Amino acid sequence: MSSPRRMPRSGTRGYAHLVEIAAPPARVWRALTEPALIRLWSGQEAEVDARKGGVYRLGRPHAGGREAHIDVFEANRRLRLIYLPARDAPPCDSAVVDDFLLDPRHGEGKTSLRLLGSGISESTEWDPIYLRLRVGWERQMARIKVALESPPTPKRDARPPKKDPPLPGLDY
Repeated sequence: MSSPRRMPRSGTRGYAHLVEIAAPPARVWRALTEPALIRLWSGQEAEVDARKGGVYRLGRPHAGGREAHIDVFEANRRLRLIYLPARDAPPCDSAVVDDFLLDPRHGEGKTSLRLLGSGISESTEWDPIYLRLRVGWERQMARIKVALESPPTPKRDARPPKKDPPLPGLDY
């Protein structure tokens, strides 16, 4: 019996993630576009020129960071990023795209955040990159949810408050 022939993969592949967040679209939008909030859920440096045609950088350029062109910028609705080719990435004939879509859940105070990633080469050289992006965004989407639904609170001083010194004549 002969083994099946493997056809070379020459197309592209993508991923899709959906998370329901108990926050209005404006808060979710800020979490995607404001560098301080991006740092909170991603743990990475961020730089965003928040406008159509702007730049979206996540991480450090020489340490696995990514840089994208903002192709679609519809405040509180849609953010589409077209990534610039990474220096260490294998060759690819397609553009890698992440498309964030925000849908309000009327009357519920929630937002559905969808991410559609596409344009990742099906070649075996891209397998580790595809896996890293797909799993990485799945985790990042969960972190966005946690950051917005359970924001960090300032730490309280663990020491007991100091007692007032006794007043002269009333120290009995």
